Amino acid sequence: MGSVEQQQYDAIVVGAGFGGCHVLRTLRERGYKSLVLDNAADLGGVWYWNRYPGARVDSKIPLYEFSDKDLWGDWSWSVKYPGQNEIQEYFQHVESKLHLKKDIRFNTTVTAANFDDINNQWHVHTNDGSVFVSRFFILCTGSFSEPYIPKFEGLDTFAGSKFHTSAWPHGGIDYKNKRVGVVGNASSGLQTIQEIAPDVKHLTVFQRSPTFAIPMRQTKLTGKDQDKSKYPQIFESRKNNFAGIDRQFNPQSALEVSDEERTKFFEELWEEGGLLFWLATYQDVIMNKEANKYAYAFWRSKVLPRIKKPEVAEILAPKVPPYFFGTKRATLEQRYYEVYNQDNVVLINTRENAIKYVVPQGIITEDNTFHELDILVLATGFDSVTGGLLAIDIKGLKGKTLREKWAHGTWTSLGVMTSGFPNMFFTYGPQGPTTFCNGPTCAELQGEWVVSCMDLMREKGHTFLNPDVGSEEAWREHVNMIGNMSLLPLTESEYMGTNIPGKTKEMLNYLGGLPTYVQKCNDLLASGFEGFDIK
Repeated sequence: MGSVEQQQYDAIVVGAGFGGCHVLRTLRERGYKSLVLDNAADLGGVWYWNRYPGARVDSKIPLYEFSDKDLWGDWSWSVKYPGQNEIQEYFQHVESKLHLKKDIRFNTTVTAANFDDINNQWHVHTNDGSVFVSRFFILCTGSFSEPYIPKFEGLDTFAGSKFHTSAWPHGGIDYKNKRVGVVGNASSGLQTIQEIAPDVKHLTVFQRSPTFAIPMRQTKLTGKDQDKSKYPQIFESRKNNFAGIDRQFNPQSALEVSDEERTKFFEELWEEGGLLFWLATYQDVIMNKEANKYAYAFWRSKVLPRIKKPEVAEILAPKVPPYFFGTKRATLEQRYYEVYNQDNVVLINTRENAIKYVVPQGIITEDNTFHELDILVLATGFDSVTGGLLAIDIKGLKGKTLREKWAHGTWTSLGVMTSGFPNMFFTYGPQGPTTFCNGPTCAELQGEWVVSCMDLMREKGHTFLNPDVGSEEAWREHVNMIGNMSLLPLTESEYMGTNIPGKTKEMLNYLGGLPTYVQKCNDLLASGFEGFDIK
């Protein structure tokens, strides 16, 4: 059997979503020979896979797009919060301008990568047996690329159609007049539920925790609504705000204003809609239990009048919240709560009545009730932030795997590198702003920083860059220190890794805000990589 041909590049990039596309473009502009590998059949990253009914973004336009005028100048959106189809059309528009696909290999899964410490190169292996050799290995796998499916007893025996929301059949599925069960009610579950509810014969929702959904305020957009003269200022603004959007937290305390002023402010955020009631509220709502109570009480006062059945209302918006408001990812809704007023919709609180096992015709809960189903939708979330990275068998210095290093917790330098894995970068990953940051904003800022690191190495004639253990110990301590000042550690969630059985509880996102994060990254670059092994 002949040897496998090894193809040489300056950089191999994994992922063709916002992050991978921006990195590829930047690498090209700086003269690096690069190749992107992606297991999808087209551009889009998570927006290639998210095809479930109602799938759409939760950042408004124009925040959720690239900031380059060449890309937005002649592009217009139809709605304030575009759906998956329109996002896919946008990526094709990006392709028409940048011609990225000529340097992308689709339908290709990266299975392994190992560092050659003699030549300071990465050897990247794919499912078809190909091997690519590159100086740099850049992972743009995203935060939600590794689906999580609980190990329900009998799940494999289900005779109907079943799938995770991220694996919704690309040809669609006929759910009209069918008995559908949805397990989970976070973003993808909520969007699926409110979209299919009018058309199904019967809908059973299995909820473990209520989602504290806030109004999307979806609207159609005309040309007048998309004033391009304001776009440069908007894109500059998103770089300077905590979450990469166009608004900042209110610096006042919810405890130091009058009841009237607080209610008025909450009303303004609520009416404007979107993520503002989460990311532009009083700065201490996410930090202080008493301030948080005010936010939850206001939220509940808005939701309860929309739910007709008191017993259902107590499950969806309980008097005593099971977790602090904002400590799970906010969800945006359009008619979610009205769904539960339908006679053909049943809500199961699995905290009190868990799924006992799955049978060929449906689900049996702990009270021995049989829920007959034709379709089972698993909106059960993701092994967020680290899952996409650990899905690849990555070996660094001395053959140590990334899975071994992160088996009991995550260590990074600035959320973009990790010691023992030289010349390897990751964007939208652990201990970066990540799921507390608007995706395209983070993609651009981190991507540009990564390529700037490569530029500096090229300028100095270096071929090896590796953070030392001390630098990542300091960063981990900093990330956890800020996180522990918040209420997030008190809630089981993807932010803490506690949505996955056996995963280490830790702060997976940097809560210091985007401007501070960018400043720290730039300071490291200006120092010439102080605290790194560079040669």
